[in-house]
Amino acid sequence: MMNPLLDFSGLPRFADIRIEHITPAVKQLLADGRNTIDRIRDDNAVPTWQNFVQPITDANERLSRAWGQVSHLNAVANTPELRETYNANLPLVTQYYAELAQDPVLFEKFKQLRNSREFESMNQARKKIIENDLRDFRLGGAELPPEKKKRFLQIQEELSALGSRFNDNLLDSTNSFVLHVQSADELSGIPDDAVQAAREIAEKDNAPGWKFTLHAPSYMPIMQYADNRALRETMYRAYSTRASEIRSPAPQAENAANLDNTPLIAKMLELRKEEAQLLGFDCYAEVSLATKMASTPKQVLDFLSELAAKARPYAERDLKELRQFSAEKMGLQNVEAWDLAYVSEKLRLDRYAFSEQEVKQYFPETSVLPGMFKVVEHLYGITIAQLKAADIQLWHADVKLFNIMGVQGNLIGRFYLDLYARPGKRGGGWMDDAISRRRIGGNEVQGEESIQVPVAYLNCNFSAPVHLDGQTRPALFTHDEVITLFHEFGHGLHHLLTQVEDLGVSGIHGVEWDAVELPSQFMENFCWEWEVLRDMTRRVDSLPRSGSLQEPASSDQSLPRDLFEKMLAAKNFQSGLQMLRQIEFALFDMHLHADFRPGGEKTAQQLLDEIRKQVAVIIPPEFNRFPNSFSHIFGGGYAAGYYSYKWAEVLSADAYSLFEESPSGVVVNPETGARFWNEILAVGGSRAALESFIAFRGRKPKIDALLRHHGMAPA
Repeated sequence: MMNPLLDFSGLPRFADIRIEHITPAVKQLLADGRNTIDRIRDDNAVPTWQNFVQPITDANERLSRAWGQVSHLNAVANTPELRETYNANLPLVTQYYAELAQDPVLFEKFKQLRNSREFESMNQARKKIIENDLRDFRLGGAELPPEKKKRFLQIQEELSALGSRFNDNLLDSTNSFVLHVQSADELSGIPDDAVQAAREIAEKDNAPGWKFTLHAPSYMPIMQYADNRALRETMYRAYSTRASEIRSPAPQAENAANLDNTPLIAKMLELRKEEAQLLGFDCYAEVSLATKMASTPKQVLDFLSELAAKARPYAERDLKELRQFSAEKMGLQNVEAWDLAYVSEKLRLDRYAFSEQEVKQYFPETSVLPGMFKVVEHLYGITIAQLKAADIQLWHADVKLFNIMGVQGNLIGRFYLDLYARPGKRGGGWMDDAISRRRIGGNEVQGEESIQVPVAYLNCNFSAPVHLDGQTRPALFTHDEVITLFHEFGHGLHHLLTQVEDLGVSGIHGVEWDAVELPSQFMENFCWEWEVLRDMTRRVDSLPRSGSLQEPASSDQSLPRDLFEKMLAAKNFQSGLQMLRQIEFALFDMHLHADFRPGGEKTAQQLLDEIRKQVAVIIPPEFNRFPNSFSHIFGGGYAAGYYSYKWAEVLSADAYSLFEESPSGVVVNPETGARFWNEILAVGGSRAALESFIAFRGRKPKIDALLRHHGMAPA
């Protein structure tokens, strides 16, 4: 049979993919790509879109789609064999793209096309692609002399390998910790569903008692609810020292030295600094910002400092209230790091008369998903339905596939939904593209013209359904997890609802990194609207335990209005602490890549400690090794870009305020939704993000809505 990784006729064939398919497919696609590049390089014809840009796009998309499937499986179904093959091929793929970005002939042809008459007649999307490509050639080292090009290429390959190793170490370190609890007395306070999940994990291993891990659905309930302080401390120490030189307290954990990310961090920072200097920049932050809305490290640092100054008084108030409550109501004089979530939950319960566990009973998956879909269906006039065809191939039995249909019954996009945490799946939530929208065909190879339907992966790490009394109860989500789900779905809609027909700026492609969080953070706001929660909540004990998606709840089964009002009153509970924590991480990231000296006497951890003394009001224990698990900047794409979350939140809050200003008083407003789709989602990266924002909002962004949403400005 054909290698499934070389089959681009439809959806990925996950069930057919085997380890032995990967290397042959990568080699074939790299050879095809190089053959295409050689043919184009030797073509003496005047470069045009059709004879130059389009063939490169076609060849690279095939490689991107195949390698994307491998990368995805490595993230959600990691095994030693897959990891070994992935890491063996990663340098080959990295080298291909790095060489492409340095090719002087291709660079010259792009410059010729940019200065041609054809360019003047191109649509906005194609012009933007060419401008972006010229920028990326310069950032890829195309203007460097041969010896420096060689070194630049080596740096790219090494950084790619180090980033992959960083993520592998973090995953292995997380997986290596297991805590067996033998006595039920030690589990006081932990919610029943978390205890039952721990029991089921132990049963799978034929072990007595309960088995807890560092995966979020197991770790978080202990930190928030466990009355056993020693248990909380054990879990905190293990979690906060993952992938570090500090050995895990679990005796069965692997040798910490083998999984220590500290030397990897040091090496990556040295290489990024060297890369920047080769390109003529003072620091790596300047390289990163060359493709973002923000223009200089100083602009970012000033932005973060301004936010920190506004947030700090609220954070200080939050901490004072926490300590006072702990001492007066709980008899706990010294609040340690492993007490924070626990005491905070007790304070929330005392002040607002509800607990997150109480709220969780109203957010079963079987009601949340239809409710979330209803919001976007009403906003954008689309329809979402699960696809259950027998020939659909998934990478795990828990994964679902959905279609997005337009008003004419046309297929707009598809998305996979992988909600639950499990071994071999990386932590957190994320969206990735499987297939991107573009116009294809119109030639002898591809046949008639058509629109390629975009496909996205949406991944979370929530608790799975549990088995109680011989029945399966739907997965229950905390309100924070619902917000995460809406966030990732916002990313997915950005990719899937694009109307751009050229790959380089379709969907999320070509969007400035500090604006790419706008659609995702925008979606989070709907999780605080009564008109939304009323229709997407249903008390779990009122559900039939069938596991199928339910119709929206009737009013007597949905979240009580008085409980919603309590949630709303508590919305900004400890918002100062939360914002200051994010600013702390963003400042650490920016300083690390702007004015930190890699290889000097100071380590990354010491830099973070200094920033905490200047900015934070809560200082973690000395043994805390946060940088070693900061995968956003060391194993992802956020290096010198973590500030993007707050930068984009200014945009998203301001954009959402237009929905709040609806004359009808209805936030889920189709008219404003259509405007958001047309001016933000549809255009993808085909124009500057600031232009898109102004087109939607009618003015430049203001910080007022962000501060108001966090309770730091009058409502």
